[in-house]
Amino acid sequence: MRYLILASALFVATAPVAAQTQSTPPHHHADATPRAAMPFVAMAGASDLYEIESSRLALQEARGKDVRDFAQMMIDHHQMTTQKVTAAARSAGLNPSPPALMPMQAQMLDQLRSAAAGDFDRTYLGQQRTAHEKALALHKNYAANGDTAALRSVANEAVPIVSRHLDRVRMLAR
Repeated sequence: MRYLILASALFVATAPVAAQTQSTPPHHHADATPRAAMPFVAMAGASDLYEIESSRLALQEARGKDVRDFAQMMIDHHQMTTQKVTAAARSAGLNPSPPALMPMQAQMLDQLRSAAAGDFDRTYLGQQRTAHEKALALHKNYAANGDTAALRSVANEAVPIVSRHLDRVRMLAR
């Protein structure tokens, strides 16, 4: 349960999520970003879990100290956002499942695990950029259109955090 929010957006357009949100048409946008609380919580949790797991790997494998420092910040921040989303969901009377990776996130972790030592930092930073772009879209959209006030508030709080992460990863990838 402790891994649950921010990066959840990670793959807002993946087939499993699109299929899940399409089964309840009033609760999604054309971009597959959910308006309903439970799909949002699941996506946010998956996103955070990916950020945490990929960053734990980066702490072990990254060559650059700046990349390792970024990875530690990802772990700290995404654990915090997971806790906030979980608390907000519970305050709204929901009982969220523990976060689980989506298939595309699991594939990305596999790619990261098999990256050649000289390519790890570049691969990690590229994945972080993509993950944060999707997380930003998830949180912005839910903050504006979500069906649960407590979760809209947490999503709104996540937007500047994810924006700063995205700015930082872009700077590191130069």
